[in-house]
Amino acid sequence: MATRRFTDIVACRHPIVSAPMGAVSGGRLAAAVSAAGGFGLIGGGYGRDRAWLMRELDLAGDMAKVGVGFITWSAAGHPENFDLVVERRPKAIMLSFGDPAPFAAKARRAGSAVICQVQSVEMAREAVAKGADVIVAQGTEAGGHGAACASLPLVPAVVDAVGDKVPVLAAGGIADGRGLAAAWALGADGALLGTRFYAADEALVHPAAKQKVVTGDGADTARGAAVDVIRGYRWPAPFTIRTQLNDFVRRWNGREADLAKELATESARYAAAAEAGDFDHAAVIVGEAAGLVHDVVSAGEIVRRIAEEARQVVARLASR
Repeated sequence: MATRRFTDIVACRHPIVSAPMGAVSGGRLAAAVSAAGGFGLIGGGYGRDRAWLMRELDLAGDMAKVGVGFITWSAAGHPENFDLVVERRPKAIMLSFGDPAPFAAKARRAGSAVICQVQSVEMAREAVAKGADVIVAQGTEAGGHGAACASLPLVPAVVDAVGDKVPVLAAGGIADGRGLAAAWALGADGALLGTRFYAADEALVHPAAKQKVVTGDGADTARGAAVDVIRGYRWPAPFTIRTQLNDFVRRWNGREADLAKELATESARYAAAAEAGDFDHAAVIVGEAAGLVHDVVSAGEIVRRIAEEARQVVARLASR
């Protein structure tokens, strides 16, 4: 039996998916991506903030047209909030950075497709065995949390391992139609994008942070753990977080043990910077694709641009 296409599973027109960035990908962003023919995901993040979840689920409107994503190792400690989402019967639930088993069966019983993000071939095989309907192969170029393997070798390796069972989406370093076309060339069914949608009108991001992305460069990002330490998150190995380089990251990445000793003063300073929109100190959580983001526009415009550019790239290659 042929593998179902991703677009059939979630009933969208374009295999362009907005990443469920915690506290960034709200209901309006997810709904706008889906309305434009892509598939939008609400960023449930750590699964702790019930009030935020309820508000953004309401703002999304028709849950049959959007999905919700969770950081699985953290959401496991807040099952009541996962259940809240399941009760709304979203089109899909995305599980990342942890064992999907405790959640996948419950999601599928509610009629939601299960999307699992992975960073290795072994993780992909395990996720499929535990009920994944879709796999996201995330390369280390991605913003936010990830691991060590780059997208170019990872995506085709994951496709080879599980692509005869479930569709695969590529993630990490993709921000335009050329990236989507490249994902197709690697065997993926489509692409999941975070950094490009971080700079969407609808993203729940301070305007100054969006402008930092527009004026930034993909080379001006780094992986580390200092941003997690200052925010009080204890992430399991092997995951680190990619953010734009700034004064805070340059000072503390690689010196997390020293930072932990200074939390009494540094945490207050960091929180004040985030509140004030001072992103020379607070984190802008984006990836290497930032160098391909040149403006802040609506999510619908982003989807339309990517779909049309990918169509043109494929046509141009075919003519050669």
